[in-house]
Amino acid sequence: MIENVGNLGEVFAKHSKSDATAIIDLSIKENTREISYTSLSRGCNAVARGLASRGLGPGDRVGILALNRVEFLEVLFGAMRVGCIPVMINVKLPAEQVRYIVSDADAKIVFGDANLCELCEKKTSYISFDNESYIDFQDHGSFQVFKPGPKDVAEQPYTSGSTGRPKGVLLHHWGQRWMIDQLVETRGLTFDDCGIISAPLYHKNALLAIKSALQAGGRIVLQPKFDVDQYIKAIEKHRVTMLTGVPTMYALMLQQEQLLDKTDLSSVRNMSMGSAPASEALLDNLQARFPDAKINLNYGITEGGPILFSWSHPKGLERPRTTVGYPIDGVEIRLMDGPNQNEGILHVKSPGVMLGYHNLPETTARDLKNGWLNTGDILRRDASGWYYFVGRADDMFVTGGENIYPCDVETMLEQHPNIMQAVVVPAPNTLKAHVPHAFIVLRAGADMSEEQVKEHAINNAPAYAHPRRVFFMEQIPLAGTNKIDRKKLYELAKDAAVADGTA
Repeated sequence: MIENVGNLGEVFAKHSKSDATAIIDLSIKENTREISYTSLSRGCNAVARGLASRGLGPGDRVGILALNRVEFLEVLFGAMRVGCIPVMINVKLPAEQVRYIVSDADAKIVFGDANLCELCEKKTSYISFDNESYIDFQDHGSFQVFKPGPKDVAEQPYTSGSTGRPKGVLLHHWGQRWMIDQLVETRGLTFDDCGIISAPLYHKNALLAIKSALQAGGRIVLQPKFDVDQYIKAIEKHRVTMLTGVPTMYALMLQQEQLLDKTDLSSVRNMSMGSAPASEALLDNLQARFPDAKINLNYGITEGGPILFSWSHPKGLERPRTTVGYPIDGVEIRLMDGPNQNEGILHVKSPGVMLGYHNLPETTARDLKNGWLNTGDILRRDASGWYYFVGRADDMFVTGGENIYPCDVETMLEQHPNIMQAVVVPAPNTLKAHVPHAFIVLRAGADMSEEQVKEHAINNAPAYAHPRRVFFMEQIPLAGTNKIDRKKLYELAKDAAVADGTA
């Protein structure tokens, strides 16, 4: 049992009286807002007092439905300070799923952007950030923060729901504070770091980056959503030292070659990438653009807290470029049901692992046994103890009796100098069950045919792994968390197979 490390809503408590800048908010065009730690803490307390004055307290759910902005953070941390549980809702979900989450969580109140109110039921108590209702809700003054116990839930993010209904994940104060302590220490975050967050705050990557940066006393440049031109320009303007995001975001950034050429990128020291595999080609291109930066791949899962691995090795060994890291002290790992003891489905146990799924006891019992979480992800371990992401067990498909992991085929395709980005999905096939189809983004000015892509694949991988169809796209479609929208690509591949008469 870990010691009581406090309320997650006070993760930046030691800086709460500092006039140093905490947040540079870009959510309002032509009106950049710089918010100090003192101002941010006061805003959080004002929300906590407002909730308490309306009878809300420990265990009550509070929804947040908004693009990235400082008010999102005030509600996030303010709700936790009074013991309420913030429920961060994906703004790109259809109304039916938003309403399901609000109902499933039994949210007593929802805060959000004015234009998103219509996603909720009319009966929902909705406080808009864009009018007087939010200002009137706040009650400024000091506040006695709720002291959580070892099983008190801090926040309830919802999984994407790509394979069914979104599931509420119960993360507790003690585990989250432990996790953030580990990250600040192992990643060497300090007050002079400046990060930029454009991934949505309802996603684990952005939430963790915000909390760890604020605990360290650093600055965060907060984009309302990912805008590649604004993102690049902000690096020079605000002397950003840390970038964080998913591979697709970095791939889109690299496509802006002219803007990158005229932008000073020298302030960047660290680049963090997670939520999806990154190819060698993408890493090569990033390193060429940011020669002085360390590129660090991450692995995390919401249910796991989310981060499990450190960027450093306890013996000081040099970090291989494609590893997701070495287990953080206190994280136990098992690799199950694989071809050998060094590859398999990742099971993890740590103080940061979720308490369970909200209202889903059977699903909790299936995925969480005696504190061990089955992540559903396949990893492998090398002789030095470094771990590598192989793929989702659910993503692997079989063609003619051969197992195919999409990320392996994508990596091979992206080794071609004309290919900027590749995504591979299974298409139904009457003879082989499934075959690979590839969606390709070419480099600016490059030209390539479908047959040339297939020829490259056949020459560089087993023949069964070559894509049977190739589709060229200007941009890969993204889902709500800025990950690749594989579900949409599955549908496109299926439609093509049906049209071809091969499904």
